[in-house]
Amino acid sequence: MLHLDSLPPRTTKGELLAFVCNATGLRGAQVGKIDLQGNTALIELPAETLSRVVKALDGAEFKERRLRAWATAAKAADPNDHFQRLARLLELESRAEADRILDEAGSSERRGDSLSGLAILDETSGLGGRYIVALGKRNRALELPWNRLEPGTPVLLTGQPKGDEGWRGVVCERSRSEIHVALSEPLDEDRPALFRLDLSPDEKARIRQVAALERARTAERDRLAELRRILLGEAAPAFREPIEWGPLDASLNASQVEAISLALSAKDVAILHGPPGTGKTTAVVELIRQAVRRGQKVLACAPSNLAVDNLLERLLVHGEKAVRLGHPARVLPALREHTLDLMVESHDDTRQARKIAKKAFALFRQAGKYTRAKPEPGARQAMRQEGRALLDDARKLENQAVDRILNGATIVCATLTGLDSEVLGQRRFGLAVIDEAAQCTEPVCWLPLLRSESLVLAGDHCQLPPTILSTEAAEQGFGVSMMERLVELYGDTATRRLEVQYRMHEAIMRFSSDQFYDGSLRAHESVQNHRLCDLEGVRTEFLTEDPVQFIDTAGAGYDEEEEPGGSSRRNPQEAALVAKKVKSLIEAGVAASAIAVIAPYAAQVRLLREMLPIAELEIDSVDGFQGREKEAVVLSLVRSNVEGEVGFLADVRRMNVALTRTRRKLLVVGDSATLSSHPFYEAMFAYFESIGAHHSVWEEMD
Repeated sequence: MLHLDSLPPRTTKGELLAFVCNATGLRGAQVGKIDLQGNTALIELPAETLSRVVKALDGAEFKERRLRAWATAAKAADPNDHFQRLARLLELESRAEADRILDEAGSSERRGDSLSGLAILDETSGLGGRYIVALGKRNRALELPWNRLEPGTPVLLTGQPKGDEGWRGVVCERSRSEIHVALSEPLDEDRPALFRLDLSPDEKARIRQVAALERARTAERDRLAELRRILLGEAAPAFREPIEWGPLDASLNASQVEAISLALSAKDVAILHGPPGTGKTTAVVELIRQAVRRGQKVLACAPSNLAVDNLLERLLVHGEKAVRLGHPARVLPALREHTLDLMVESHDDTRQARKIAKKAFALFRQAGKYTRAKPEPGARQAMRQEGRALLDDARKLENQAVDRILNGATIVCATLTGLDSEVLGQRRFGLAVIDEAAQCTEPVCWLPLLRSESLVLAGDHCQLPPTILSTEAAEQGFGVSMMERLVELYGDTATRRLEVQYRMHEAIMRFSSDQFYDGSLRAHESVQNHRLCDLEGVRTEFLTEDPVQFIDTAGAGYDEEEEPGGSSRRNPQEAALVAKKVKSLIEAGVAASAIAVIAPYAAQVRLLREMLPIAELEIDSVDGFQGREKEAVVLSLVRSNVEGEVGFLADVRRMNVALTRTRRKLLVVGDSATLSSHPFYEAMFAYFESIGAHHSVWEEMD
């Protein structure tokens, strides 16, 4: 079955049949039943034609509209087929996400995924013609509870008590007392007094991934089919002879230059492995700029909006012509003027289109207006026809504005799920770059491959893997990213590791380097020996002089417990000690904004937030600090039990992230007796001992 989306209004089956045949070379007799519903169509086609038909129609223009096209996977699934297996696991993950929302609705506010009892404080328009509603407590003096609904988060706004389906939107701004949501349509006049805001799963993203997997599975005799063979290990990746190039960024080190050289010579795929603090984004930006100098158009992607914005910001600083796809509310305010939506909104062609559309709607109103004198026969119909023709002209101008902006850009930046054929049409790119590639599941990585000649993956598979909710999907390997799989498949042939890090004191870096990176990392001289006491306004004392400190709570009776009313773990006495050390750091002159408090369990995070209600002090889970850094990190390990159970601390990649978020000071609090049952933690405590960083909690009590 062929699926078509974004069809123009009033499309007939005859028009659609003619378009499909003309665009694909099919005969009318080969096209089966056509089911038209609104702006979508489902068409029966011979299975052997689907691959080339989808390729021909996805992004094709039909009556001033660009279509989305995809095929439904075969019903008789092959359990050994790589793509059908990924599609099945993606479905399991989607169900798990939906089940969690239903099952944990009562605890969603505690997790920070919901806000209730909200009133509308203001309504405006903006962000490319969208409707912005400001929500907050009726009593404006009250602050909003802590939540994870940050700018860019997809949300569902519903009335309280629970009303209709609600309104889907995106958070575009928030403060302590207000949260602003961008909606595609205004709220009804007959609206409730109070509202609820919930994190909303993105079903469109899943559909796009399924469609990409099926397209990759069925590709024949084209570049996608060639890339599929290489990415599945059926053929080895090829490389050109290295070409001389001069760095545009003079600060690049030797390992960065070597990694970029490999990527520039890759005909198919290359991997840039960037351990913590090694300047991965700097290398990725240089790679993109070098590719542009060679005449390539580049598709720069990442799984998160923040990671895409980070790339875009760096590229703009260097004067590159980059356009950002996606909802403007999901983009950092300073970068919104570079989004396609706002660039189109201010384009001369769009301004002209607005004037034409205004005339069209005036004709529609005139045609529907009651008049005493009977109009000439066919006059109303003629006005409506003229109005529709004017709207077609307006749409042509808007599409022309989009085309001119995209054609003038050498780099297109987007989240992986934000690659939309309705916007991009059938554009192709010489190079696709996926940053933070180890943090996303494999299906989403096939989306840029549908329109690219070669691929570079950048990230670190030794840090946090993709977050998987479905236990069944995780057990079947859904958490193995494409990057991790290809590193295992091709190793040094297609991979280069960055080796100079610019974040951590050498003593903080060394254990992670030995455990995860074969001892290859070197601290740059600018950070090798820097300490907290070197910062202006910070007192010189033991707490600020030593870069690493481990406080061992073994034998002190700091027992973990299950959170009341939940299943997460916490350790109240350990939390109290952590709070004490954080306050000591602040008293020593360290700014609260320069400190991160990290715990692997959500219950401990919540408890620490209650104990440390300090403005600008960030307290979060390990996952929440991925890709970030602070001057000082205080890490609470939580687990303390006689059985020696470490729980999901056994995922040592999570601990790699936690240990490498800091620049000058790492303070770890935990129970060595419990955690030493795991070889990784046994080695970590031995390292702390070897550098004189091991201290007993009894010393804190003296």
